[in-house]
Amino acid sequence: MAVSEQQFKILIAEDSNTDRMILESIVSQIGHVPVTAENGLQAIEVFQNEKPDLILMDVLMPEMGGMEAASRIRELSEGELLPILFLTSLTDTQSVVECLEAGGDDFVSKPYNATILRSKIRAFGRMRDMHNTLAEQKRKIELNHTHLIQEQNVAKQVFDKIAHTGCLDLENIRYHMSPLAVFNGDVLVAEISPTGSMMVLLGDFTGHGLPAAIGSMPLASTFYGMVHKGFSISEIIREINAKLHQILPVGFFCCATCIDINFMKRRIKVWNGGLPEGYLYRNESRTYERVSTNYLPLGVLSRKEFKADTLRLDLELGDRFYMYSDGITEARNEHGEMFGEERMHAVMNEGKDDADLFSTIMNTVQDHIGSSDKEDDISLVEITIEDIELNYKNEGSDGGQRGNLVDWSMTFEVTAETMKGFDPLPLLINVITEVPGLRQSSTVLYTILSELYANALEHGVLGLESKLKSSPQGFVEFYKLRKEKMAALTDAKITFLLNHIADEKGGLLEIRVKDSGEGFDVPKPRKGEENMNYHGRGLSIMKSTCERLVIHPPGNDVEVAFRWKYEE
Repeated sequence: MAVSEQQFKILIAEDSNTDRMILESIVSQIGHVPVTAENGLQAIEVFQNEKPDLILMDVLMPEMGGMEAASRIRELSEGELLPILFLTSLTDTQSVVECLEAGGDDFVSKPYNATILRSKIRAFGRMRDMHNTLAEQKRKIELNHTHLIQEQNVAKQVFDKIAHTGCLDLENIRYHMSPLAVFNGDVLVAEISPTGSMMVLLGDFTGHGLPAAIGSMPLASTFYGMVHKGFSISEIIREINAKLHQILPVGFFCCATCIDINFMKRRIKVWNGGLPEGYLYRNESRTYERVSTNYLPLGVLSRKEFKADTLRLDLELGDRFYMYSDGITEARNEHGEMFGEERMHAVMNEGKDDADLFSTIMNTVQDHIGSSDKEDDISLVEITIEDIELNYKNEGSDGGQRGNLVDWSMTFEVTAETMKGFDPLPLLINVITEVPGLRQSSTVLYTILSELYANALEHGVLGLESKLKSSPQGFVEFYKLRKEKMAALTDAKITFLLNHIADEKGGLLEIRVKDSGEGFDVPKPRKGEENMNYHGRGLSIMKSTCERLVIHPPGNDVEVAFRWKYEE
């Protein structure tokens, strides 16, 4: 007989010497190694010592029968594939069933047919080979899975440090992010700007898990870096779009809603590209406004094609803004029915007087999903408008390097073409706050610089009159004229002169701004009227925050001195 391709060790448990010798001969002839036992107890002992690949077990044996021995061996094999063929002269159906239920895989009738026995051994040999192959593949998959999880956990630690929570720990912010995988395809970043505004971006990348999270890293690093430098929401969105358009493959993008909330000025700027519309709850009227700007997602368009215009809305105390990812509207129940926008509208309308509407929304969505599996990341954000003052925190540290302070000065000039498309304030504030100790005053310094620049640009270079802003209607006219004059501007310049003088307790920062305009007479408000108008408040702010304010004739040269001290 032909020798099989693989050699097996086969246990023969048979109490008859003649039958045992016949089976040994057959097994040897087809190329396998026989080991023998004369009863069930011996079969168990031989199994433990020899670890056979296949067992030929007689049903009726002294001391312990084959069925009991097979059951004990099954327990000892701990789930490994071990084919057991019962050797029996019993042919009735009940006996065959009992053999199979006792742990047998097949049976061989006496007297033995060498051809049939050989075929069954080969068949179970192929089955064992397949089982071993699958077991090895399973082991490799488990090892790869463990390695992948370890790599993802390391990557997630890096990701969490880059896409950190920022100012999301403020009491007026509530959010829920429920990832579909280890990594969240949704990203939520928030931070306080030196301008005193809160910047928040909720994004939803194509897909889930690690591929989606990869795009979150450049998004988060760009967002936090530019917010800390005082860039506007539009500039931040443009830069993020440009980076994602450059690095993401075709078909990958980020749907996003980005907002800029100034609690002191009580206004919000909103940009939405691809996410569901937001909701602005008006506390006084108990009504909702749907907020959407309907732009394409981040990463789709090139820098030239991309639009970052924002929608501006006034706010009142108690107003709440809601934004969420499409994981909510696309959440499906066990019947495959999506939650949908209509249900979302219904929840918002029915919850107009609900003080805990955030929890109501989440509970309603979870009730809709029920026991069915999630298909997408789910994110929801609620921001309540409160009378709070945000404290800007720069990631830099003074590190106790007071002795390194030196006196310095710089001049920075902005020309007409630069004024049309470039905001110099983030650059200037970034330079100034590199001085150890001045970081703590970033918000105040940004306010001073913005007032000086606005004064030089609008009243000096463009020649606009501040009194136009004496009414809401005048505001509209003022900014209409501003846009027209900026478009026609050809020959103008604004010059910043900065001088810093250090001392043991801190330092003095002198800022002087000159413009090429004709100058103007500075109005002097009567006592008690300083804060009653929509205009003319910039000088009051600078007087209250600066040690010195000087307006040199004819009004196109303004100088301030800001005194700062180390915080003990």
